[in-house]
Amino acid sequence: MRPGDGQKTDAEYKRNGTCSIFAFVEPLGGKHHVSVHEHRTAIDWAQEIQYLSDVMFPDAEKIMAMDNLNTHKAASLYKAFPPDEAGRIIKRLEIHYTPRHGSWLDMAEIELNVMTLQCLSRRIDTISKLKNELSAWETERNRDEAKIR
Repeated sequence: MRPGDGQKTDAEYKRNGTCSIFAFVEPLGGKHHVSVHEHRTAIDWAQEIQYLSDVMFPDAEKIMAMDNLNTHKAASLYKAFPPDEAGRIIKRLEIHYTPRHGSWLDMAEIELNVMTLQCLSRRIDTISKLKNELSAWETERNRDEAKIR
């Protein structure tokens, strides 16, 4: 500090790490799913895709997916599951990668932006609190059948 300057302070906070949020959205049907994982691994992604396939859309002939994250690849399913299971899931996917520099075209990114504005606009200090908050947000979005136009 120089003589005559006002007092300066710096805010400190304890960083508890990061986590990964997976979001699925059926944009015209208003169906939403959000989950939280402590990490962002190929296995985590594969488990979420299995959920998408078998729980969210078990009767769908094809499921369209996804953005360009490095773990979002068919090979990730083979890391997580036996070859027969991985192949079964892959046959149901129709993968269309969104442009790397076109997040406004990615409906999952639109959903994440809405989630951030409505639910994540503050620091949430534990994963369990985050899971509870996102679960409530997901329930409300599904109840309202919130769509992306």
